[in-house]
Amino acid sequence: MSIMESMNIGSNALKAHGLRLDIHAKNIANVDTPNYVRRIPVLNATEDMSFHGLMNAMKEDVFGVGTLPYLQGGVTFNGCVEDPTLGDRIYKPGHPDADAEGYIRASNVNAMVDMADAVLAQRAYEANLALINITKSMAQKATEIGR
Repeated sequence: MSIMESMNIGSNALKAHGLRLDIHAKNIANVDTPNYVRRIPVLNATEDMSFHGLMNAMKEDVFGVGTLPYLQGGVTFNGCVEDPTLGDRIYKPGHPDADAEGYIRASNVNAMVDMADAVLAQRAYEANLALINITKSMAQKATEIGR
């Protein structure tokens, strides 16, 4: 793996985890908004790194028996899905969003869950930022050696 490829993986991960952090922040901001549905970010690996995926990749390379194929790795952001759990029904007959019976649907956001997920996203962001900084320092040391 080259230095530029590792920088590319790190920058894609920064984008993905930054978007993930934004989604959790929006969920926390709308914890008291009626009818708000919690959004869950979806992240996927760029390549199938499972055992089944490795075996399929090795199967295609008949002459490279016993060698692992080159896998780039990384993560991509694939949008959001809505949390299917329903919020509590609250009786507020004068509210503009109330149904015929006078109930509104509270947000289904659990602030503690989204705060924990936001902390995980922040740590993943920081880890990828450290990856980019380490790669940058390796490139600088390589140029110093070449002088």
